Amino acid sequence: MHVNQLHPWPTSVPEAEAIQERLRLHVELTGPTDFTTVAGLDVHYHGVDALSAAVVVLDAGTLAVVEQVVVHGKAAFPYRPGLFAFRELPALVEALERLTVTPDLLVCDGYGLAHPRRFGLACHLGLLTGLPSLGVAKTPFVGTHTTPDRERGSWTPIVLDDTTVGRALRTQRAIKPVYVSQGHRITLDTATDQVLRLAPRFRLPDPIRAADHLARHGT
Repeated sequence: MHVNQLHPWPTSVPEAEAIQERLRLHVELTGPTDFTTVAGLDVHYHGVDALSAAVVVLDAGTLAVVEQVVVHGKAAFPYRPGLFAFRELPALVEALERLTVTPDLLVCDGYGLAHPRRFGLACHLGLLTGLPSLGVAKTPFVGTHTTPDRERGSWTPIVLDDTTVGRALRTQRAIKPVYVSQGHRITLDTATDQVLRLAPRFRLPDPIRAADHLARHGT
């Protein structure tokens, strides 16, 4: 699949922050509601800087694997809060470019609008690919939220500076919520619906679970 080269990879914190500030103006928060194929993206670290980036494309109806790619490399940027995406983007882009199919939706292990500059990994990947994208995180990052009810499908808004930037969503009854935020070309309602549909049995959506397994164990 094709990935747009919207900028060179940054080498400094000010450069990285400037890229986020510039690109966030192009994020679209509306888009399609139905998807035929869905890709999960995840990165696993081996030690400090060695990493494996995985992309697994699933059939959205059956959740069967359509295609998968794993790339091994090194983190491309120092660790800085709010700039974590730049450590992983080059390897994830390489993995996406190796796909022979183009998925309809990207489901990222990370954040989208729920980010200090409203431009997390899911937003960045959405703009680079032009595809609808969303972020699903295991822990909260920014903003505040109350605890959702115990039932599957219950959610509460994540609020940052009086603006809703995501939802704390209960994907399984009485299990810890996940933290959903829009990336690009998707509404928050659609992102929430997709995460629930893609997590029929476990806390995390199947595309991310598959990508996590491939990044940890794949060759």
